[in-house]
Amino acid sequence: MGKPISSIMHRTVSPVHMDDTIDIVESVMNAHRISSAPVYDDGGAVIGIITTTDVVRHHASGKEGRATKAWELCTYKPLQVSADTPAPKVAELMVEHRVHHVLVMEGRSVEGIVSALDFVKLYLDECRG
Repeated sequence: MGKPISSIMHRTVSPVHMDDTIDIVESVMNAHRISSAPVYDDGGAVIGIITTTDVVRHHASGKEGRATKAWELCTYKPLQVSADTPAPKVAELMVEHRVHHVLVMEGRSVEGIVSALDFVKLYLDECRG
């Protein structure tokens, strides 16, 4: 069946608010050395996820980081799984949905984030025995 996704997820999550500017989002990502952040609304619900790819594309378009809000760039309704979902199943979902980041949820609470790079690390660990 495979390890549960909780065994490879990042437990430290640095969320951003939907009205944070892209400049703020970028500073949060840089400060915490992360490649994605869940985007919350005023009620504390996750509405999306924003990634460094989103930020890079935004800058490449020539738009101002201080004039654009996180809700304008985030991917809405990100892929979500529970902590006990087997890692192979999560990998399958990521390929099927063509995403690089998945939120690990417990109810409405984000417990962690898994990225495609986490699966590369898992693969290397298993190859090394």
